[in-house]
Amino acid sequence: MEANETTLRRCLFFTANRLSNVLRRIVNEEYADTGISAPHIYILIVVNQYPGITISELSEKMDIAPSTCTRFVNALVKQGMVKKEQEWKTVHVSLTDLGREKTKRIDECLMRLHERCAAVIGEEAYRRLAAAMWQAADKLDDA
Repeated sequence: MEANETTLRRCLFFTANRLSNVLRRIVNEEYADTGISAPHIYILIVVNQYPGITISELSEKMDIAPSTCTRFVNALVKQGMVKKEQEWKTVHVSLTDLGREKTKRIDECLMRLHERCAAVIGEEAYRRLAAAMWQAADKLDDA
């Protein structure tokens, strides 16, 4: 098969990757004033929703390797945004006061991000696309 632009447009991998790159640029713009990178923001959001979450649970929710998750968490510990508590062999992660304060700002940025994207592609299209992508990821992960 000869790869060309039409082939790439039909390929879920390349299309999803292109969308990811575009969204990463937008996310970096919207979250620039927080001084926090996108993966760290994602961790703060999840830890805020699940106080005391384990590294294993966090890595599963983020769909990343536990070692990568640990590295991200350790960076946030150094910045004073999360704390780790060890319970025998299990590490639990929760927000510090600074982390809770940052999540308020993150929530505002997340709302702006949603509004910015929905304004361009339409609210209904935004919701359908997000739902379809989530569902596709679940199905492909289970395959």
